[in-house]
Amino acid sequence: MGNSIVMNQTKQVEAFLQQTVQAIAGYLNEITLTGLLNEQENGDKAYYELLLSNLRRLVVYCEEGLEACRIVLNDEPFRKAAAEKTLYRIYHSCITEFFAPKNDVWYEDSRSAYTGRNSIKFRQTPPPSLKALVASLESSFQAMREELEFYETDYRTKMLQSK
Repeated sequence: MGNSIVMNQTKQVEAFLQQTVQAIAGYLNEITLTGLLNEQENGDKAYYELLLSNLRRLVVYCEEGLEACRIVLNDEPFRKAAAEKTLYRIYHSCITEFFAPKNDVWYEDSRSAYTGRNSIKFRQTPPPSLKALVASLESSFQAMREELEFYETDYRTKMLQSK
């Protein structure tokens, strides 16, 4: 791929990560465990703690990816190899973490993608505000996954060829 294509993808990912960080950090800054428990009658405190923990982990990965994109984009001259490596890492940390988070508090039902419905399914009933947040993020994560899947195979191929 040409430098301009990779640079444009890096800019696109930077914008996606900026929006994602704002949405998740904004939510985490406003919500409390007590607030979540008040949203849902008979809410499971331990499950809600895991949900919040996964959101915190995801926002950290996204912040790190955002910083990496900014560093790559500010480098003169633009280093295509560094950008591709950054996009590969973002795919594996941010995108993978969204669709398959640690502790399996939610999961992706791949069959739902074919029906046009949200594919994220929760293991237990989540608080409505958290469910709405995840639903609002899902389509942009889906689009980024499709955009960055190329780096999954391309980067691995390059690493195997260099050995």
